[in-house]
Amino acid sequence: MGVLLILLSLIPAAFCFVAFAAWLPADRERYRDYRAAEFCPAPATAQGATDCLSTRPFTVVKTVIKTGKNSTYEATLKDEDFWRGAVTFGDAGPLLEQLEPGDRVTATVWRRVIVVLSKDGVRQNSADAPRDELQMNAALGTLAALLAAQAFTFGAARLVRPRGYEPFTWNPYGRILLTTSTAVCVGTGLPALWTGIPWWTVPAVAAPVVVCAAALLHHHLRPRAAGGV
Repeated sequence: MGVLLILLSLIPAAFCFVAFAAWLPADRERYRDYRAAEFCPAPATAQGATDCLSTRPFTVVKTVIKTGKNSTYEATLKDEDFWRGAVTFGDAGPLLEQLEPGDRVTATVWRRVIVVLSKDGVRQNSADAPRDELQMNAALGTLAALLAAQAFTFGAARLVRPRGYEPFTWNPYGRILLTTSTAVCVGTGLPALWTGIPWWTVPAVAAPVVVCAAALLHHHLRPRAAGGV
């Protein structure tokens, strides 16, 4: 079991590496490029340039607004060239909930993706529009790092002390530590996202808090485990 836990720790460790080394930088660069993009001049639009913004008229075919566990916010559009496709959104407002079949809308296109839909001055970003949400990237990467550390530590404890690895067990130490790590990462990432705090504050705050909680919990559980031997 110890070797298995150590091997399993490589999965979240790999995710953590990808999150901070590839995913977060790529999203940051894409958002910067989008914010810096200007509207295409007419010749560039005709040539199919993708790094500038262009606008195209579409007709609404139908909309889907489904709330709940499996929520769906979607508008199906078509153009004069017989193109037809669906644009997804994160929520129903402010534009999607107003659209009806047959409405004419204007789409802003960037890198061949519809990023904004507008009608009569009302605009709404699509789900594909780049966003400055690096705080949640960092929160997920930090959570993955903490899970990797937890699995590795529990596995190493079983290898070093096969018959006395308590309290490094799932119940209650592992379960409480997993819940704490998740709560701290999400509880740090979301406020950072809402307030615009830099993404690097998420691991800088979440990791020390979880490490301190793990140390306190270990100190609290260890005497009981030792007393039962």
